[in-house]
Amino acid sequence: FEHLEWGLKEMHRVLKKGGKVIILEFSMPEHFPMKQLYRFYFKHILPVLGGWVSGNKGAYTYLPESVSRFPQGKEFLEILSRCGFQQPSQKKLTFGIASLYTAYK
Repeated sequence: FEHLEWGLKEMHRVLKKGGKVIILEFSMPEHFPMKQLYRFYFKHILPVLGGWVSGNKGAYTYLPESVSRFPQGKEFLEILSRCGFQQPSQKKLTFGIASLYTAYK
């Protein structure tokens, strides 16, 4: 979303009472050595591979910046709460490379 909280509030608005929202987002691993390996891969290898596969050199250069700017962990859980969701939770997947957030209306 261009405006994260607006988008989340709209999701909350259209969700049925008792409904569940599930959000899968890239995240940055927090622990050695995965943190260092992933940063290197994300900044130096992924853009080259993405450009090669897509035929567009700039195709995946935005992704590391986008992931680093997106609120993660407790910060995102707090945003979900502010937007009206109940019981927000996070499950880290693949050593923290992705996070699955769930919450209820």
